[in-house]
Amino acid sequence: MLEGVNSRLSSMSSSAGDREPGIPLDNVKEDIGGPTCSGDYSRHDNAICSGDSEVKSSAVVKYSAAPPPATYALLQEKTDLKLPPANWLRENPQLGTAGTTVLGSSSKSKPFSSFGMAYDFIDCIGDDVDVVSDSENIKKLLKIPYSKSHVSMAVHRVGRTLLLDELDIQELFRRSSQTGDWTWLKEFYQRLIDQKWQRKKKSKENWYQKAILSKFLYYSINGDGAAEPVSDMNEGEEENGAEEYSSSWPTTFTSATSDAEEPDASKQESVSVDSKFALDPVMSVPKEQNLPTLFNEGENSQGLRNDFVRNIMWTFEDIHMLVGSNMPIFGGGRYPAVSLRLRDNNKPINILTGIDYWLDNLMCNVPELVMCFHVNGIVQKYEMIKTEDIPHLENSTFSTRVVKDIAQNILSFLKSNCTKEGHTYWLFKASGSDIVKLYDLTTLCEEAEEEKYQNPFTLPVAVLLYKVASNLMLKARQNRKHNGTIRTLLLNCVKLLDQERHPQIIASAHYMLSELFQLDEPPGEDGGESLRAGGSEDSYSDEDGEEEEEDLTEDDENDSYSNCSRPQDDSKAVAVIRSVGELSVPEKYTSTHQIRPSSAFPVSQDKEERCRHVLSYVLKGLKAVDGSIKKESDLPSADPNTPIPLKYEDVGANSAPEKDISLLLERVEPVQSDQKHPTRSGMIPGSWQHRMKLQLFLKASKAYYVLSDAATNLLKYGRALRYIKLSLQCYDAYCSVSGALHPQVLHFHSQCLSLCGDIQLMLAQNANNRAAYLEEYSYQTKEDQELLHSLHRESSCQAFSMATDLAMDPEYQLFVSSKCYEAAYELLVSEALKDHTSDQLSQVLKRLGNIRNEMGVYYMNQAAAMQTEKEEQELWKKSFAFFEKGMKDFEAIGDSTNTALLLCNTGRLMRICSQAHCTISTNDSRGEFSPEEALYYNKAIDYYLRAMKALGSRENHSAVWDSVNWELSTTYFTLATLLQDYAPLSRKAQEQIEREVTEAMMKSLKYCDLQTESARQPLYQYRAATIHHRLASMYHSCFRNQVGDEHLRKQHRSLAELHYSKAVSLFLSLTDAPCELLRTLLERVAFAEFTMAGQSSSVAKLKSLTGAMDIMTETRHAFQLISKELLEEQEVSCDPPAAESADSPDVASGSMSGLDLQEVIKLISVFEPSFSFLLLQVIKLMTTTKRKPSNKDEEMLKTYKNVYSKLLRAEKNAPLLSRVELYIDLLQQLTTQAGSDGSGTQKS
Repeated sequence: MLEGVNSRLSSMSSSAGDREPGIPLDNVKEDIGGPTCSGDYSRHDNAICSGDSEVKSSAVVKYSAAPPPATYALLQEKTDLKLPPANWLRENPQLGTAGTTVLGSSSKSKPFSSFGMAYDFIDCIGDDVDVVSDSENIKKLLKIPYSKSHVSMAVHRVGRTLLLDELDIQELFRRSSQTGDWTWLKEFYQRLIDQKWQRKKKSKENWYQKAILSKFLYYSINGDGAAEPVSDMNEGEEENGAEEYSSSWPTTFTSATSDAEEPDASKQESVSVDSKFALDPVMSVPKEQNLPTLFNEGENSQGLRNDFVRNIMWTFEDIHMLVGSNMPIFGGGRYPAVSLRLRDNNKPINILTGIDYWLDNLMCNVPELVMCFHVNGIVQKYEMIKTEDIPHLENSTFSTRVVKDIAQNILSFLKSNCTKEGHTYWLFKASGSDIVKLYDLTTLCEEAEEEKYQNPFTLPVAVLLYKVASNLMLKARQNRKHNGTIRTLLLNCVKLLDQERHPQIIASAHYMLSELFQLDEPPGEDGGESLRAGGSEDSYSDEDGEEEEEDLTEDDENDSYSNCSRPQDDSKAVAVIRSVGELSVPEKYTSTHQIRPSSAFPVSQDKEERCRHVLSYVLKGLKAVDGSIKKESDLPSADPNTPIPLKYEDVGANSAPEKDISLLLERVEPVQSDQKHPTRSGMIPGSWQHRMKLQLFLKASKAYYVLSDAATNLLKYGRALRYIKLSLQCYDAYCSVSGALHPQVLHFHSQCLSLCGDIQLMLAQNANNRAAYLEEYSYQTKEDQELLHSLHRESSCQAFSMATDLAMDPEYQLFVSSKCYEAAYELLVSEALKDHTSDQLSQVLKRLGNIRNEMGVYYMNQAAAMQTEKEEQELWKKSFAFFEKGMKDFEAIGDSTNTALLLCNTGRLMRICSQAHCTISTNDSRGEFSPEEALYYNKAIDYYLRAMKALGSRENHSAVWDSVNWELSTTYFTLATLLQDYAPLSRKAQEQIEREVTEAMMKSLKYCDLQTESARQPLYQYRAATIHHRLASMYHSCFRNQVGDEHLRKQHRSLAELHYSKAVSLFLSLTDAPCELLRTLLERVAFAEFTMAGQSSSVAKLKSLTGAMDIMTETRHAFQLISKELLEEQEVSCDPPAAESADSPDVASGSMSGLDLQEVIKLISVFEPSFSFLLLQVIKLMTTTKRKPSNKDEEMLKTYKNVYSKLLRAEKNAPLLSRVELYIDLLQQLTTQAGSDGSGTQKS
């Protein structure tokens, strides 16, 4: 075991030896024990034996200002310690503070000593360490059951860490008698002890003992017995010296601050904004500028500096303590480190002294004690005692296990009852009393209606809470489970401080609170539970409240507290230990109290709620900053009754784009970074107010950006525009006070402009809801107004008004949108951002391409509605220019799909141009197909073909491919139709026109996708059928008009028959084209009749007529479709729905299904004579034939005669439906007859 101690001590010594002796503490902060504490301390567990039990103790030196232990000088016997050595009272790093004062070892700790340690080892605070205190306070607590002396300590809680400091109540009252503060506590204290308070005087014997101890220590390091003649201090001087080195309370913490004290107060308040976190990564301010010292070096009388010779992480059983010690450690003896003690040989060592020595050695991991005995200052002898033997010394025997129980019980008692962070608790035991009481001074102060600043611990506690939160914030970047703890720490910190006195800490705390809320993403499932759980899980409960037992202490001195508190005073105490004897009972106080029941972090899935939290904290931070700026000038404020002006200027495309972009990029050029002039509100560049405002403005801008984005997703475009306006106003204010713009800030600005472009585009596309959007845009919350007021202190916030005003004109909104995207693009390709590659550039280019497509379509539609050619041509040019730019944007990012769509739109523009060039004759009828029309149609075809080439194949994007394919087929079809219907015979020969029509029709047919099942399949079938019908009609016409060339006539005849049969086949597959089918069949019958007219043979004629009759019977299918639609219309007209009146337009027109009744009547007027003529000719030929007719021929003739008879007798004025049904019936008879003929022929 001792070897382990040796190795630990030697490692400590070597580490300390690397430091140059005598360096002041504040200049040297070295962590001896390796990394700062993280909960897993590397240590040797040393078991201290006590009878049949043992106590585990280990110590790791975290920091030491002392040089390696020097071997102590063994003083010769009879050395007179009353004579001062030559080096007495000279500063010596070996002794530290123990030798430089006549007090010897640090018996008086400073009131804030634990805070100094906590500031230096902030990583340990809140979670890993149970107690932070001076070693003297720890010893005093553990000796409570053995000692009759009074105990007065201030206790503060941070997480699961308790900070203990001596609360010298007498010194406090001595100070308060001069300042008038704390009178309420003085009165309470006098009631408490029920006697007039008097300051105790130290005895002369006490000062005598201190003086010879100091001289003994200097002799031990000097090693030279010869004393230089030094004039002895008389007793009065010694007493004055003692007063000089006693603890002093800070004057600057008092409530009243005169004008003369203001500079000191401002120094005192320059608390570190802990730049690692308070400074956002996007800031470009050097870190050194953002690290003001916590308290001015000249103010170290506050005791806020860690001036212990060494800081030790002491683990006593399961209690982790960060302890400050000034005990001198020497080398020599059997071990590398020993402690020196001076004892009067005439006085035996009592139990209190034994515990003192034992605990000192345990805390400093010193394995041996060297005792020097003297009589009246004359050295007698030395004695060496092992640390583990100290509890067994004669007259000072004590149980280490009991000391361990006392430590655990006191810790449990304090943790159970000191539950409120930020509160100052007072642990008090009167001299000679067995009762220990705990008071909440913060609550008592509030009840006494005193200012909280009368508590001198207020600022150190607030700063510590802030520092712990800052430290946790760095960890929270990786693990958000700390967020609940951080929030509680910061809210408690802000609660303690006054905004007028400490605006910097308050502003920084609110900024940190705003940083806790994730703006860019909702809390993840994994983080949700840990956030709800809050901070640490350690918990302690108070089980002593109901205790009525009064255990006796070991030294049986129960009669010494008769003058203690009266019963009514107990009600003021938070908790009471009825008898110090209870502390010796194992596990008397157990741990079940939860540390932070209210530290759960508010988890919200709602982005708007999170942003509102952020903005609330930002506003409080800005108020704190604004309140601290001395110069108050008359600045414009946001009047809640003044509506937001809706500026609109018809700039359109006439204004210079460069000028418009420059307005949006005006804030990109940084202000001179070396500017020294105050800002508009009076801030000095580089001051903490300046740095804090930068961060708060940027945070607010980001929060409004997220709100705007969320509103956009909810289609609330008026609200979205209002939020992006506020975001850009915050950014404008940021630029007004910023010396330079970091690339990340510029990157964020480009995102804002891009989102603003999105919103303006959406507003242009949803013009119908303009009233609702205007209402959303005009609304303002009180918080927004207050934030705007703060922004106006620094800037007019008008730099981006062009982009964020709600206009009424869709064209202007599209224009603004395109300018926003262009400005965002300019930013991303600027010098500042060109090296910061990101996918945002491709996103902005895609948006640019899209807005240019939108503007191209807008102007194209405007052109289509124009009447005058000149205005129309101007719009074409605009539209074409936007399409061209858009294509370049999409090509730059390799977006073939959108490139194809823009090529497709350009093709459509060419078709509109073509339509505008059609010639109108004098009688307002359309003229011949002009060369200009042909030119634009061919250009359109070229763009469509380029679009298909860009896509490559249908697999890449089937929907776009199908759309381009359809448009291409349509363009060829329209070109062919116009050529055919308005043939330019004045310029071209008939044959050439026919060839061009055929070529265009066949190309259109090529792109008719009849195989792929899609919504367009019926349209493709209809188009293909129409193409075949038109080609058949053309060849029919050629065949009729062709004279001479028999071969060409035969060719035209066969082509006409081919295309007629294909057209009929396709029309039969459609259910919604009965008129087209009927017309095609009637034309085909006419073609057969014309063929028959040129035949001379009766047999040939009969064959042609029979073929024509077969074609005529196929019209039955068309009539059935017509009949079905007429019946449906009749049912609707007879029984209209309840919701529809009988005279509604649809019913009145008699054409609900879209059937063209006029066309039907017209076709019937052609069908009847044609059908009648065919029947008559067939009957004539069959009756005049020379050969004897067969039975079948006779039956057929009979059927023809019967049908012909019914057709002639039909009522000409009968309703259309009756006539159609008659035709179906007659055609059915012919079909049946033809079917029986076929079967008879097969049988024969």
